[in-house]
Amino acid sequence: MTYTKEQIEAAIKSKGYSWFEGSDFDVNIVGIRNLSTGNAVTNVFDDTISISYKIADVWNFRSWECTTDPGTKGVKEFHNPNGVARLVPNQYKGSHHIGLHQGTYEALCQQKPLTVFRDANRDAIFDETKTETGIFGINIHHAGENSTLVENWSEGCQVFKRIADFNQFMDICRKAVTLHGNSFTYTLIKSTDII
Repeated sequence: MTYTKEQIEAAIKSKGYSWFEGSDFDVNIVGIRNLSTGNAVTNVFDDTISISYKIADVWNFRSWECTTDPGTKGVKEFHNPNGVARLVPNQYKGSHHIGLHQGTYEALCQQKPLTVFRDANRDAIFDETKTETGIFGINIHHAGENSTLVENWSEGCQVFKRIADFNQFMDICRKAVTLHGNSFTYTLIKSTDII
């Protein structure tokens, strides 16, 4: 799906969430979970991650293909005994910082508690009845060069489909750090929130 900055901003504000529109590179990082397939495990990168920010009072906006959901392998072979994680839509202030994803490359890494749904029955339908809040390593990172299937690239993480897209995103985040410090708010909404 393709969304505009204005659509995303309106959805964020309609929920009473913060929308950052002050100084340069005060970034709004927003994931949009595609609900056109209901709660079925699609195993594809059918969600969107976006970033909106100002430079000299002019808005800049980018969006890329990602997944906000675990893939088939993650759903069937999860490592947490409580079930695979799937991030609950919400605004998580100061939730992430630039760190090393699994000790290998720079990504946005979880630094504050997040709330996830836990699904342990492996039936390829996401359950939204059991939640857990804590530090689980719910990072924002990339899959392969141009991945087709999610599989276990995500077991709760928000994952870019393409490395090149992720690198563009991280370049913006690194600039934001120099102006605002190493702390980022992540907001996850549903496609049904967008009018």
